[in-house]
Amino acid sequence: MNKDAKIYVAGHRGLVGSAIVRNLRAKGYENVIGRTHAELDLTDQAAVRAFFEEQKPEYVVLAAAKVGGINANNTSPADFAYVNMQIQCNVIKCAHDYHVKKLLFLGSTCIYPRMAPQPIPEDALLTGPLEKTNEAYAIAKISGLEMCKFFKMQYGDDFISCMPTNLYGPYDNYDLNNSHVMPAMIRKFHEAKVNGVDHVELWGTGSPLREFLYVDDMADACVYLLENYSGLTHVNIGTGKEVSIRELAMTIKRIVGYTGEIVWNSEMPDGTPRKLTDVSLLHELGWKHKIDLEEGIRLAYDWFVENIDQAKL
Repeated sequence: MNKDAKIYVAGHRGLVGSAIVRNLRAKGYENVIGRTHAELDLTDQAAVRAFFEEQKPEYVVLAAAKVGGINANNTSPADFAYVNMQIQCNVIKCAHDYHVKKLLFLGSTCIYPRMAPQPIPEDALLTGPLEKTNEAYAIAKISGLEMCKFFKMQYGDDFISCMPTNLYGPYDNYDLNNSHVMPAMIRKFHEAKVNGVDHVELWGTGSPLREFLYVDDMADACVYLLENYSGLTHVNIGTGKEVSIRELAMTIKRIVGYTGEIVWNSEMPDGTPRKLTDVSLLHELGWKHKIDLEEGIRLAYDWFVENIDQAKL
């Protein structure tokens, strides 16, 4: 990739896209472009085609998506399926039609079966039933990565896909109605501390095991793949390390400085019992994460406190 290549990052203001933009610019890529939803509705096929016709990006990072936690996925499955499939179909087809040199599609490890082998290798895809609490989003993401593979197989397009594990960091979504577990806990503990509340209620039993990757590490891996990988197989991006939700809660509580109690609401769903990625392929390609969980949580909490006025609440 030339440093002056025009790179379009779809979803450039979100958690994932903003981190990729930061990483690209830090590495000297100056011609990075993006469009807000108000400027370009990626579900509008004609608008997306007009954008590609006018801008003719050489590289595309498809990080735009409708995302949310268990509650949002459970209550709006049709929206998650439709919106994400529309975005993917429009951007991937235009990338082909307008001869984009390379496209990176970002999925999610929720694409894997609920009871996939642990840690989860890339070839576990489509080997079993999905987790029901995020099935619609998972099916949409599976369709996107398979579409990239099919364009590569049929036309030789350099379209690659990566599957990041659970992400957190600057510009995360802290809206308790549709946020993921990490930002939800950070906000709950912070507000309970500020307001002197004696307990915080968390969903589930705390027993599920999860893997978390600081978003700037994820961005670094994505740019590394753009620069170094053109394989047919999608690539897991993660740390290869896991923590229970209960342990995560205790760590966030300590970092936030909250001294009240945690009440676990076991009537609420836990989601997938365990979800750890096998990152052997990524390590073989020459990339490993740098920011450990405790350091990452401190960075995320510091950002939240300093930017609470612009955080998605």
